[in-house]
Amino acid sequence: MLKEFKVPLFEQERNIRVYLPKNYNKVSLRYPVLYMHDGQNVFNNEGAIGGVSLELHKHLEVIKADIIVIAIDQNTENNHRIYEYCPWINGDFSKKLIGDTRPLGGKGKEYVSFIVNELKPMIDKKYRTDPTQTYMAGVSLGALISTYAASCYPNIFKRVAAISSAFYRNQEEIEKLLQNSDLTSLDRVYFDCGTKESGKKDEVSELFLHSNRRVYEIVTAKGVKAMFDIVVNGEHNYSTFKERVPNFIRFLTYE
Repeated sequence: MLKEFKVPLFEQERNIRVYLPKNYNKVSLRYPVLYMHDGQNVFNNEGAIGGVSLELHKHLEVIKADIIVIAIDQNTENNHRIYEYCPWINGDFSKKLIGDTRPLGGKGKEYVSFIVNELKPMIDKKYRTDPTQTYMAGVSLGALISTYAASCYPNIFKRVAAISSAFYRNQEEIEKLLQNSDLTSLDRVYFDCGTKESGKKDEVSELFLHSNRRVYEIVTAKGVKAMFDIVVNGEHNYSTFKERVPNFIRFLTYE
């Protein structure tokens, strides 16, 4: 069951997509909630940016998952997605990896604060949620902001999935934050990364994989239960991302 409503976010009316399990109106359960970014690409191919989505609802219906999913649409104007999903302005590693020296990013803190202080209370009031079981997942920059959210609010976002994480945009700062954060409240974290994230640019793909492995190593060193799936020949596109849905959903939802 899919629903939609709009909320004000960064002075823009933003669409929120909601997935409710098929049995939602038949039972009195309270459900875990999974927050996701790039909402246009979470459920349906129609309207998805690039024409391909994760089609997440189809997998959830097949496995009959008892979970609510809240997908927040991205801001498609200019570089706003980069600003909102990057807590800090791009660092030196980012400049090395993609050669982009523009000072992009820096609104991620406010974006996560909106989810924690405005959207989550609204969702917990509107739907039968289990407020103690709140998860977050994202793709690319959505994975970066999900990991940031877990670092800042580990007592809220208990389980996190970071798919093909674009940590490189804020590599130095996300490493520093993770190293200095108390992550003992985190239940588990899923990471994955393809070996061909940059297509034919092998050097860039290797650096991309290295940046993901580095974050995984920091998280596991903090004693957090984590998984890192290296996807052989995995590329940075939704056709590849959607193949990983069963893996990260299984990791997030099993008891």
